[in-house]
Amino acid sequence: MLRRQLLLAPAAALLTGCGRTDIPILSGLERAARLRAAEREGGLTVYANTGDTEIGPVLDAFHADHPKVRVDFQRQNSAELYQRYLAERRAGQPSADLVWSSAMDLQIKLINDGYAQTFDTPARAMLPPWTIWKSQGFGVTAEPIVFVYDRRRLPDDKAPRSHAALRQMLEAGDLKGSVGLFDTGRSGVGFLYYSQDRLASADTLALTRAIGKTTPHLYESTFTLLEAVTAQQIVLGYNVIGSYALERLGEDPNLGLIFPEDYTLVMSRIAFISASARRPNAAKLFLDFLLSVKGQRLLAERNLTPVRTDVPGGVGKAPAASARPIEVGPSLLANLDQMRRRRLVADWRDALGPNHIDDYRRVRDSLVTGNRP
Repeated sequence: MLRRQLLLAPAAALLTGCGRTDIPILSGLERAARLRAAEREGGLTVYANTGDTEIGPVLDAFHADHPKVRVDFQRQNSAELYQRYLAERRAGQPSADLVWSSAMDLQIKLINDGYAQTFDTPARAMLPPWTIWKSQGFGVTAEPIVFVYDRRRLPDDKAPRSHAALRQMLEAGDLKGSVGLFDTGRSGVGFLYYSQDRLASADTLALTRAIGKTTPHLYESTFTLLEAVTAQQIVLGYNVIGSYALERLGEDPNLGLIFPEDYTLVMSRIAFISASARRPNAAKLFLDFLLSVKGQRLLAERNLTPVRTDVPGGVGKAPAASARPIEVGPSLLANLDQMRRRRLVADWRDALGPNHIDDYRRVRDSLVTGNRP
């Protein structure tokens, strides 16, 4: 327990500033009216890629507080979620009332294309400004992107503490074993983190070339990447979602975790209420719960770092000086420009080189991981 407390604390609280407060705060009467309307609607449908382990206690608590509002929580991976919602909307078919995903760029595209509605939440005053866009997209978590490593083969005092240190270690041949990372060409979150690395550091391509010399293993999910470290298939995992890494850390003392000191990316799972929601009041009630102190504390207990600045029980301690949040906003749309995407992926593949191992045979997200990214 002490180790967990030392390793982690709410990343959101370390990022200064609160959300704008220039929108009306709901009165008690308005909240009561929303609750009555949600109860008349009877429930809502949520499309999400958050796993059972993380969301289960939140759903149980919401049901206990609002027994008349049923949540149909449908899990799928981020790409499937996006394609399904878009196809249903274009066909005029019933779809999700609330969409919640870690594929930040895809969420922003849906919002930008008019698929979300404006939402006023009393939690807004306690949300960092980088987590909100157009009062429609809301970052619900603030999860650090970390390195993980096998402590049996890489002692703690030898583990690289920054991207620069990792590059130096690889170029010197001091890291004995393969590195595992997301496949930028096939994984949505892998491309997101790589594109953010390129913005954060001019040395990203050099680091990618250094990784390529280790005969790296490529993955499409955090679960399979962490499993590879545990099974000693790789010695270090690069750009791993910190919430899932901490969950595995609690089960496996051989796993080490590093928040890179030069910069630590911080990602958020973005939620929005569908513009065509059949049960908009129930969706608003559920999103309010996710952003409430109670909801954020429950997420924190399941290793999903809370985004509120007033909730102390988080799991990700990205040092304030190095935390680099991925802003919820239109800058993410650049990731969806196909020419830019092809160029970045080509650069990544050229830098990584041909000597890598595709571990797609081990990716079984829908069966094993609850569709985690």
